[in-house]
Amino acid sequence: MSFLRTIIFLKDILLLALTAFGGPQAHIGLFIKLLVEKRRYLTEAELLELNALCQMLPGPSSTQTLIAIGYKRGGFWLAFATLLVWIFPAVTIMIVLALGTEYMPSNFAKFIPAMAVGFVASAALQIIPKVVQTKMAWVLMSITAVVACAIRSPWELPFIVLLSGLIASFKFYKQEKIEESQPFTIKWRYLVIFGAIFIGTAILGGITRELPIRLFENFYRNGTLIFGGGQVLVPVLYTEFVAFKHYLTAQEFAYGYAAVQALPGPVFSFAAYLGGMSMRNFGTMGIVAGGVIAAIAINLPGMLLIFFTLNFWQSLKQYRPIRASLEGINAAGAGLVVAAAYLLFVPLKVDFMHLQTVDAINFAVMLSTFILLHFTKIPHPLVVVLWILLGLLF
Repeated sequence: MSFLRTIIFLKDILLLALTAFGGPQAHIGLFIKLLVEKRRYLTEAELLELNALCQMLPGPSSTQTLIAIGYKRGGFWLAFATLLVWIFPAVTIMIVLALGTEYMPSNFAKFIPAMAVGFVASAALQIIPKVVQTKMAWVLMSITAVVACAIRSPWELPFIVLLSGLIASFKFYKQEKIEESQPFTIKWRYLVIFGAIFIGTAILGGITRELPIRLFENFYRNGTLIFGGGQVLVPVLYTEFVAFKHYLTAQEFAYGYAAVQALPGPVFSFAAYLGGMSMRNFGTMGIVAGGVIAAIAINLPGMLLIFFTLNFWQSLKQYRPIRASLEGINAAGAGLVVAAAYLLFVPLKVDFMHLQTVDAINFAVMLSTFILLHFTKIPHPLVVVLWILLGLLF
């Protein structure tokens, strides 16, 4: 790939990073318009297949899809440059947001916590019909939601998702069509690097107890074990950084989550805000360092896994248990999103039996946000801006 074509390709990725609102479901449509129909970097069938592969892997699916395209066009370095260009605008804004939180007017975030509940509830209602279509899936989703609300520990939730995948695999693999077996060769280099970082940072963080190292391990682990994209990321990060470690408050968490909804690019850039807020006691440079560490750590596992998997993807699809496990994984992911809505709702302390003025306002904001997102075509950023402006006026 020539230098000029590389620059043009990365410029297209930057354009997507600045205009791709709406999360993974909306991103894929923009990818088709620019990368397939306009630039013809690949066919629509190739893009959809790459996206399907990324849906099967843990990590940010939109980001992994772009990384895979970059890898197929120019190898490792173009794929890595694609990742950096794609996440740079949103990550930068989220770090700036973490830097400026203490300088914001006190009523700037007045309605944001309630609005965040509406966002997550809308996401749950969008996800459930797509991935929960059998009795088994409904059971797995419900169990996951209840367990996630009850345990509130960052360690158990990823294993619940994997266990759901195993249950679905054993239950449904015989229903999958048998495909002709083909031999394939696995290149283990990227998986070895992936595992070495996973184990090495966990050991190093446990020995040194240094916050930057532990933050890297936290976000790397979450990037490794989260299936289902940015919406599923929310309950896991809330559990770890708010409920378990108390690095920031529920309102600060909701503030950052609402802000990332108003931004184009990957939802996983929310990690940069959390990383910066987690290191605010170290001053300005600590916030910047925490944001950069989190952004790299949350995206690195997905990049290494897509490099590893691309080499034998065509052959891997022949195995029925792999295809069958997706139903359980997706159902558990939906359950986590339902749990996220509940966990964000609890701090609002809305008493439905004795609604007072503050309770009524929070409930109205939640309901209005949900209706605007789910039953109108108003862009997400405009909804966020609306509630921020109303918060400043009241």
